[in-house]
Amino acid sequence: MTNMKHALLIVALVVCHPVHPGHDRLRAQDARPTFTVGTAMAQRGHKAYGVIHVPLGVDAGYDIPVVVVHGARPGPVLAVVSGAHGTEYASILAVEALIDSPSANPAEVSGTLILVPLVNVPSFERITPHVNPIDEKSMNRYYPGNPNGTQTDRASAVMTKEVVEQCDHLIDLHGGDLDENLRPYSYWTVTGNQKQDEFSRGMVLAFGLDHIIISRDRPKDPNASRFLENTASTRGKPSFTAEAGRSGPVEASDVALLSDGVLKVMGHLKMTRRAVAPVAKPVWVEVTTVASEYNGVFFPQVSRDAHVTKGNRIGIVRDYLNRPIAEINAPESGIIMFIRALPSLKKGDTIASLGVVKQDPK
Repeated sequence: MTNMKHALLIVALVVCHPVHPGHDRLRAQDARPTFTVGTAMAQRGHKAYGVIHVPLGVDAGYDIPVVVVHGARPGPVLAVVSGAHGTEYASILAVEALIDSPSANPAEVSGTLILVPLVNVPSFERITPHVNPIDEKSMNRYYPGNPNGTQTDRASAVMTKEVVEQCDHLIDLHGGDLDENLRPYSYWTVTGNQKQDEFSRGMVLAFGLDHIIISRDRPKDPNASRFLENTASTRGKPSFTAEAGRSGPVEASDVALLSDGVLKVMGHLKMTRRAVAPVAKPVWVEVTTVASEYNGVFFPQVSRDAHVTKGNRIGIVRDYLNRPIAEINAPESGIIMFIRALPSLKKGDTIASLGVVKQDPK
């Protein structure tokens, strides 16, 4: 009888007092003890490496590299993506740097960081600017994607599913492609949702670039979002785009602008303990694009960040025998956000992006 009472007491203690009550309580409070993107599955407080599979279709499939930093404490999910254009190198190297940044150590992070350094692997491998060489499509023009389309369509579809739909906020990093002499700037998209727009504005200011393009013409339909950032924004996720780097060679200062900007946004979102002072007086601009009407050889007459007035000469086009074809003049007064960096020119190519200064849209 004594042994039976002792056994019942043990059973009662086990039922009423779990061995690790604190662990069970934490587990119940943590809605995401693991976080998975593609094949990268990270436990709470750990980092995982993997790929997002672009399946075989009408053309080849391939793998998009991804890292998940699942912070030691719950918090927001921030996705940082680069390499939609595989020769915009500074942005790609910025995300590479973030992968092993001490500030992105899972032990120091609240929330989750999704890092995608290179979406357009074929472009990177074949040194092809602007487009995916497999299907000649830009990988930032076909969102939200189509699982039955060509490789770019399918890549956009899996990025929408695996990254956009799982994040709370997104930063899309870009830079000057091989033919673009670009000054650093961010884009702030105005969706018309005041609360969301204020939130994304705060993220852009925290990122810290001192020139910000106001985007009012992005698609409003989430099923026709075209751009990665717009795909997140049309789904109610405050997001933005930032660009730095130019014309091939990588400057460490451009990489640092982008990687440090992401860390500042993490501080702004309380994902880290970093104190953030937003850029105080940014230059707000709206963009006018100058496109070529000619085939020929281009000679820039201004550099990036030049301040020009309407009618100023910004470039000259000559034929292949060095005879003048046209003088390219600024259609408005503004700032040269980027100017074509290469002599090769065909009709329809962008010659320059001109930022027309606007009042703070606050």
